Amino acid sequence: MRYRICEIEPKHNRAIEAVIRTCLVEYGANHEGTAWVDPDLGRFSEVYAPENSAYWVAVDEDDEVVGGVGVGPLAGVPGVCELQKMYCLPCARGTGLAHQLMNRALAFAASLYDSIYLETLGNMTAAQRFYEKHGFVRIDESLGNTGHNSCDVRYLRKL
Repeated sequence: MRYRICEIEPKHNRAIEAVIRTCLVEYGANHEGTAWVDPDLGRFSEVYAPENSAYWVAVDEDDEVVGGVGVGPLAGVPGVCELQKMYCLPCARGTGLAHQLMNRALAFAASLYDSIYLETLGNMTAAQRFYEKHGFVRIDESLGNTGHNSCDVRYLRKL
């Protein structure tokens, strides 16, 4: 299967919300303290419209959304952005698509920020290995106030 990565458009909003919710259910993260309760899940084309933010979706040959990743400022932490809502459906995993999404996000982040931060869950071990492969270093303390207080694993990467 071939995939195409593009900036999010309004037509992608509901589809990427479904992708994220599917992945959250898969990892038991469909509860308070995670992206599950994020009121902006269905409106990414608006949320990521400012110049210091971006969200990309990956679509398959049938124009179905199979993954995505975002970058946005980390409120209250100057010079630091957050890698946000990076998820791929199982059908797209192991294809190299996540690496392409990550590279797109890191290039964008490096043009505007000094460091990039992310939060994840302890049971998402494959994701943790993936982040470490891309130069993220695990840190003990959370940065900013993301509202994702159930995320118990944090990473930071200098850009």
